[in-house]
Amino acid sequence: MMVGFGKYELPPLPYSYNALEPYIIEEIMRLHHTKHHNSYVMGANTALEKLEKHLRGEAQVDVRAVLRDFSFNYGGHIMHSIFWPNMAPPGKGGGKPGGRLEDFINKNFGSFDNFKNLFSQAAKTVEGVGWAVLAYDPITGDLKLLQVEKHNLLMTAGMVPLLVIDVWEHAYYLQYKNDRASYVDNWWNVVNWSDVEARLEKALNLAKPLIFPLAP
Repeated sequence: MMVGFGKYELPPLPYSYNALEPYIIEEIMRLHHTKHHNSYVMGANTALEKLEKHLRGEAQVDVRAVLRDFSFNYGGHIMHSIFWPNMAPPGKGGGKPGGRLEDFINKNFGSFDNFKNLFSQAAKTVEGVGWAVLAYDPITGDLKLLQVEKHNLLMTAGMVPLLVIDVWEHAYYLQYKNDRASYVDNWWNVVNWSDVEARLEKALNLAKPLIFPLAP
């Protein structure tokens, strides 16, 4: 019986490891990408390999544990794959968004300053470790602000992540120690609004999810 799942790969950064200095130093970026993100890629692939062997009858596994491992590592891989291009070197990143993204932010949050303050507070107050996320909700057609603890809770009722900030300690501790707030405040200088807007445009072209059963 032929059984198989697609495998994941570590994406390259869209800039050099030192490109976000002084706001995020090279040592953090190198370790974060090559060690932490790569560990999620390998963890997700390992979980899929175990499931493949189980389906082929080659090994018995604790399905609950394997799916938990996959959920955690897959979530970490996806979130980081959004996080890297969400940032750009100083001079290219930072500032304010424009276009339809600006229109959505003004409509849903009142102003960019309101959004920035609320997103910052969300990032600074994530309990333990996790992410703050700006997402497009295809059901209601507007933007939502979310706190995602750890990685397993990545899936948020079909919402499409547009802008994410990693507030796990490995994202900032070597530079900011336990001052998460300063890291979040400085991170705004490297936000790549062009990438966020491109994600919004793609999300707007997605079909709305089915939330009711289809008629027989």
